[in-house]
Amino acid sequence: MTNTNNYLEQLEDEAIYILRETAAQFEKPALLFSGGKDSIVLVHLALKAFRPGKFPFPLVHIDTGHNFPEAIAFRDYLANQIDEKLIVASVEDSIKKYNLKETAGRFPSRNALQTYALLDAIQDNEFDACIGGARRDEEKARAKERIFSIRDDFGQWDPKLQRPELWDILNGKVQKGHNVRVFPISNWTELDVWNYIQKYDIELPSLYFAHERECIVHYDKLVATSQFIKPLQDDIVVNERVRYRTVGDMTCTAAVSSNATSVQDIIDDIISTRISERGQTRLDDQLSEAAMEDRKKQGYF
Repeated sequence: MTNTNNYLEQLEDEAIYILRETAAQFEKPALLFSGGKDSIVLVHLALKAFRPGKFPFPLVHIDTGHNFPEAIAFRDYLANQIDEKLIVASVEDSIKKYNLKETAGRFPSRNALQTYALLDAIQDNEFDACIGGARRDEEKARAKERIFSIRDDFGQWDPKLQRPELWDILNGKVQKGHNVRVFPISNWTELDVWNYIQKYDIELPSLYFAHERECIVHYDKLVATSQFIKPLQDDIVVNERVRYRTVGDMTCTAAVSSNATSVQDIIDDIISTRISERGQTRLDDQLSEAAMEDRKKQGYF
């Protein structure tokens, strides 16, 4: 346990350093906050980095309209509890503004449409850096990201034009109109996140723990029924005891069968699994081999 704690302290120190460097190098940063575990850990780290002062950035949520109610409720609860500013950018507003269309099919994902709301929020608020909870272990495109990841005038990311990051030197200088995405927990793993949550007894939305939920069996995945996804006549619908490893939209995030009711139970589950959280639960990442990278090139988180 001592070794684990020492390692978590090193990760924590690195993340706090990155947050403070972001506050020092940028004029108008923002912290992208979804109400999911990784962004909740970011908020906890920001409290350590900046309290007793206020955050030098607002919390920003890109609300797709397809969120889990538990995540939205926790988003509002935490922002109120820590008394920090929360800005909500609506994908529904972007759909109306730009006459956008959801992905066609049974599970209408709005993931790609989040880019419009995000880029509008960046422009409207003149953000020059957006802090996110992405980690390199989640997906191969995210493994290519630097901690300070440059976006061009159109919010686009080019994996071939990434800056070298030597030791702990972070270069936040950008051309006018460019933007930086900052990933303080980039070097963490899913297991690190949960060990950290356990160490500091960090509160989370209930859907991360085992609960009963009506799900559609879609190939080898369990997709919750909702107002966005209704069972078809031939669907197999089950009441299953499940939890969520990651929290995205209800239309593209599958649950996993689980009896884990505590953080330690979840840690034990993660240690025994051989599938990444996004690989096991995110339908949108399985549209193609480069689905995530394609979204990031267009301005996605």
